[in-house]
Amino acid sequence: MAFGRGAKMDGRRPSSPSSSMCTTTTVVVFVALCLVGAWMMTSTTVFPVEPTSNKKSEPIEVSTSNKKTEVKDQRAEVGFGETDEAAKSGSVSSEKFEDTDNNDNVPDESHSNRDAPEEEKFPENTMEKPVEMAEEKEPPKEKEDSKDSFDDANGKSEGQSAKEGGETGQSGDEEEKSTTDNDVEKSDGEKKEDQEGKSEDDATEQPQIEEKVEESGEKEPAAKANEAAESKNEKEAQAASKSSGDEITYSWKLCNSSAVTDYIPCLDNEKAIKKLHSTKHYEHRERHCPAEPPTCLVPLPEGYKHPIEWPKSRDKVWYSNVPHTKLAEYKGHQNWVKVSGDHLLFPGGGTQFKNGALHYIDTIQQALPDIAWGKRSRVILDVGCGVASFGGYMFDRDVLTMSFAPKDEHEAQVQFALERGIPAISAVMGTKRLPYPSRVFDVIHCARCRVPWHIEGGKLLLELNRLLRPGGYFVWSATPVYQKLPEDVEIWNGEPDLTLSGLLFSAMSSLTKSMCWKMVKKTKDTLNQVGMAIYQKPMDNNCYEKRSEDSPPLCKETDDADAAWNVPLQACIPKLPIGPSVRGSKWPEMWPQRLEKTPFWIDGSRVGVYGKPANEDFEADYAHWKRVVSKSYVNGMGIDWSKVRNVMDMRAVYGGFAAALRDQKVWVMNIVPIDSPDTLPIVYERGLFGMYHDWCESFSTYPRTYDLLHADHLFSKLKKRCKLLGVFAEVDRILRPEGKLIVRDNAETISELEGMAKSLQWEVRMTYAKDKEGLLCVQKTTWRPKEIEASM
Repeated sequence: MAFGRGAKMDGRRPSSPSSSMCTTTTVVVFVALCLVGAWMMTSTTVFPVEPTSNKKSEPIEVSTSNKKTEVKDQRAEVGFGETDEAAKSGSVSSEKFEDTDNNDNVPDESHSNRDAPEEEKFPENTMEKPVEMAEEKEPPKEKEDSKDSFDDANGKSEGQSAKEGGETGQSGDEEEKSTTDNDVEKSDGEKKEDQEGKSEDDATEQPQIEEKVEESGEKEPAAKANEAAESKNEKEAQAASKSSGDEITYSWKLCNSSAVTDYIPCLDNEKAIKKLHSTKHYEHRERHCPAEPPTCLVPLPEGYKHPIEWPKSRDKVWYSNVPHTKLAEYKGHQNWVKVSGDHLLFPGGGTQFKNGALHYIDTIQQALPDIAWGKRSRVILDVGCGVASFGGYMFDRDVLTMSFAPKDEHEAQVQFALERGIPAISAVMGTKRLPYPSRVFDVIHCARCRVPWHIEGGKLLLELNRLLRPGGYFVWSATPVYQKLPEDVEIWNGEPDLTLSGLLFSAMSSLTKSMCWKMVKKTKDTLNQVGMAIYQKPMDNNCYEKRSEDSPPLCKETDDADAAWNVPLQACIPKLPIGPSVRGSKWPEMWPQRLEKTPFWIDGSRVGVYGKPANEDFEADYAHWKRVVSKSYVNGMGIDWSKVRNVMDMRAVYGGFAAALRDQKVWVMNIVPIDSPDTLPIVYERGLFGMYHDWCESFSTYPRTYDLLHADHLFSKLKKRCKLLGVFAEVDRILRPEGKLIVRDNAETISELEGMAKSLQWEVRMTYAKDKEGLLCVQKTTWRPKEIEASM
């Protein structure tokens, strides 16, 4: 344009030698200046990434602009990281979940306590640039290639598993980033790209990405060298890590406990147990946590091996992993467990089903077709589970079983269950409520659990009544149903045997009638030679109101049936929900439809955890975790899911993470922390399960029982209440060697946890930080310190 304009001006002037010379000079100078300006504009607008790259260069401004637009759209779609104003403007009502016991916590949780995770800031359908095979490693790029870093929305990453990276030619970039981190200086072109990106709208600009990927497998030579150097430094430091430039040294020691390899801090607190005034109600089997969480490490059993994979693990486990034989000697004749060479074998029997659990399970179905395993009945509770063969074979009927038993003379029964890949926890029906919400279990099962249901006004059976869903079934397979021993007759018929007890007990039969439980079936398993009684809980309050005596009494209006953490047992009956839109007023959808469908009692009149109307919050959360799990966790982290069985979500909200793993052969223990909004009933409504827990205390499980732990914005919240070192020691206790920990949290917390993991000589498979948010994936090793802590 400038050149044409100069020609026209020259054509209008008189033709004189002097003026012509001046004009010519002027035109030449002007044209030269225009050409220089045009060259500068062109080089600024389109700047190639790197001449050595095999990727096609693209205009930086266009690529950055596209990203910004997509980021805005994605945030609007998911909306979990909205500001207070945005969340409030999107709310239909200020009403919270009326079934929660932590409603006061909802606003903090949804608005101020959670930063938006990085994957929610990414576009869901961002197109990846075509990538050609590169023969040589490309230098790190930043703004333009930010898509190539770990992206939960896209599921694409140059920080994929080493094998994937080697095949695509991309791993070189990301592995350089992982090993050199901030030591790599940007090229001039990259600096220009940064400046150009910053000149755009700052409010939506994608920040610089720093990602580290360290995965097993074949890696580039430079990455191998750097990893070797890092490993050497770790060994020399001996449990030293760096955080924010300050060196923090962790001095790990082995726990000094009589439980040795089976140490559960809150169940093996010998000092607290010795101070108990009574053990009449199994107080010595309840939780008694140390004042300060232990920061020691539990040793490994001698000869520990990687657990046998599911489903073979249901039938046998390594003896060296659970080296206990007492239960085999005591219960071997009932086909609980047998010792065979290097293995412990589980024939699938139990006290009530010596000839196999499946026949026993099918007998229940035949006796009562309405129980409909795997359709109407999806989530059940097994009381006094033994080695949990009942729950293990329930998987064949698409039923999820929460099994529990005390840590008692039946040595390591729950540990056997977990080693087999069957869900279970160590718990006892003593003086406190079980850590579950009310009205959530479709069926409760007790096979000769020998619980004295009828004592003290029926407190223990009334606790099961609290947990059982209206219309749900209680399956009781026990000696009083079919045997004529004096104590059994007393329990069943209310006829006292003064020679045995000297007391007149409320009988089981009269207790169930007074609770309005209806016996719908009394039958016998002829093969296993056991009988069973099946009761059904009422769906409404009509029966309670018609009782001639108010015994057991209805609970007071002030009693919160969902309050379950350290709450004493109550000898009362909670009133059933009234109204068509209240939880528990009707049965959930059939499985598997209930997994994905929004519960009928979650609607737009309530505010969800993340600030949206509750029904939209639920749906967005599920969509979010389906995307993250399928494109990142399953396909982007190099995790071999065939080796993963026992999974825990340490901070579940709606159970979206667990729901997204449905196609994997895993089960997920969903934990709702006690200081979080009470969303656990929603988890159960979906056909999943979980429990309440305080992560400032140890969990009621044996060491080395989970293959994968997942924590979404948990640790940063815990820092306000307890020290992270004790929490991380608990993570180490729970996690199996070669198990994975995936953490999503703010970058500061991620850095702190990474330091702890390195001090334990764990393998850091991935670290990722962006816009003050981070992602960490680490793998536990078999390393243990040699020094033992002093006795306390």
